[in-house]
Amino acid sequence: MTPRAIIAPSILSADFAALGAACSDTISQKADWLHVDVMDGHFVPNMTFGAPVITKIRTHVQRPNAAYGTGTFDCHMMIAEPKKWVKDFQKAGCDLYCFHYEAAITSTAAENPADSSDRKTNPKDLIRYIHDHGMLAGIAIKPDTAVDVLWDILENPEKRETPDVREGLRSSDMPIVIQCHVIQMVLVMTVYPGFGGQKFMASELPKVKALRDKYPDLNIEVDGGLAEGTIDQAAEAGANVIVAGSAVFGSKDPAAVIERLREAVEKRRQSSL
Repeated sequence: MTPRAIIAPSILSADFAALGAACSDTISQKADWLHVDVMDGHFVPNMTFGAPVITKIRTHVQRPNAAYGTGTFDCHMMIAEPKKWVKDFQKAGCDLYCFHYEAAITSTAAENPADSSDRKTNPKDLIRYIHDHGMLAGIAIKPDTAVDVLWDILENPEKRETPDVREGLRSSDMPIVIQCHVIQMVLVMTVYPGFGGQKFMASELPKVKALRDKYPDLNIEVDGGLAEGTIDQAAEAGANVIVAGSAVFGSKDPAAVIERLREAVEKRRQSSL
């Protein structure tokens, strides 16, 4: 059965002049997560938030009491050197560290921003490193990347190297306590990463369907151009984690938009029973 609907508004579309209040308001409007688009000006041409901003907005949103709980900071790391920033973002309050496959196959194994390394990292190594630092791990693919690159990663028998969201409990200031149950998670981009407000690319939905057909229990996140006019397509393909930016933050009634997005996913979910 498709996992439950999770609505994750992207704070890239929020009011930066009152970002903390925007984050807390969105959670009070029944959002499940906050999607935090981190861009470095290298992997993508734009630049957004760093760890210090995450630290500040974390004080406005209570940390989740369980894996995938309300208030999860879903940090989408559109950065060229994802391993370098794992420790900083864990300290800042990131709950789920979602890196790009394309960055993981070209970046170094350096573990701090000021470090350099001749050794390369890879997706499995990076996932294990994220888990070792107490965060949940996700993996994202761009529109030009075939979904097939994920099969070997998702079927890896070494669970510490699998992009999963694992059941566990969290205190207010400690990392998630890892349990053995594994629920995997993948982000399929439905726009090119780097800028908000782009048009939804329905051409990417066959990737979602392929993932859902192969992994019925997989948490599949879609990001880019999601709104009331496109949610049905994404839900029908099998997505259950919905990132929406301008559709939520640009609405006069964000709570109603969040509810309609959730209803679309749940309707498809119930029909699959």
